[in-house]
Amino acid sequence: MADSIVGQETGRESSLSNWAGPYVTSMLGKGAALANEDYNAYTGPLTAGQSNLQNQAFQGIAGLTVPTEQMGNYQPQSFTQQGTAQQYMNPYINAALQPQLDELRRQTEKSRVEQAGRLTQAGAYGGSRQALADAELSRSMLSNMANVTGQGYNQAFQQAQQQFNTEQQQGQQSQNLANQFGLQALANQVQAGQLQRNIEQEGITADRLQFEEERDFPYKQVQYQQSLLQGLPIAAQSYSYAQPSALSDFLQGSGGVYDLLSNVFLPQKKETGFFDGAVDAVTGAASGAVDAVTGAASDAYDYVTGNDGDGG
Repeated sequence: MADSIVGQETGRESSLSNWAGPYVTSMLGKGAALANEDYNAYTGPLTAGQSNLQNQAFQGIAGLTVPTEQMGNYQPQSFTQQGTAQQYMNPYINAALQPQLDELRRQTEKSRVEQAGRLTQAGAYGGSRQALADAELSRSMLSNMANVTGQGYNQAFQQAQQQFNTEQQQGQQSQNLANQFGLQALANQVQAGQLQRNIEQEGITADRLQFEEERDFPYKQVQYQQSLLQGLPIAAQSYSYAQPSALSDFLQGSGGVYDLLSNVFLPQKKETGFFDGAVDAVTGAASGAVDAVTGAASDAYDYVTGNDGDGG
């Protein structure tokens, strides 16, 4: 019977190859020295921050006075409201018309004198003809004065209406400009605030990344040491196996004899019985050989130890 432990692996040992040993040892030493060094932190600024021009712009934008109270819809007025027309008409209209009226009176009086002279020469002065002529002069003067006054007030009214419309348009435009300026000022303040926030966030992000780099530095050093050995065929392995004993070799040999006898004499086993005898003879011989080896080993042990074999 074969020994069940024969040929099984009993140990394994790995070591560096002879050609790679000195190099790997030197490399690991240098890597360990680098990995044990302290973190060399950057002490300079992490961000540029705000420039002087940006600070001035921020201060100017922050100082803008936003007309929020004046912003809104424009409420137009009506020219037909009571007193609006008089408010926009020329307050000196009467003074402007008076010279024209005086001139009409002077011209009328001049015409009356000339007319009286003609009537006197004709011998009709003081009669009904003179009365009709004077009445016509008075009517013409009053008509002219009315026309002058009407045209003057009509012109003053149109100018007042035009001035009113102009002021209404200017008021609407002024309201639009105030709204536009206010909204633009608010938009500029929002944009400047976002720019300030971005600059501040840039500094916070840089500080956080610096913290994470310092925190992860020891772990990266370990990974660095590990990476020094990746991909290098530097391992040499040796294996040891269980060897067969003398008894196992003999038993394996007797098993082979048994197989030989089985193949030769198995067909005649039932008729002659020779196979059984052969097997018994081989087995007896094997047992005798084993006993002989065992006895020889025991005698050798007694001889070496000085034992006389009686248990003393």
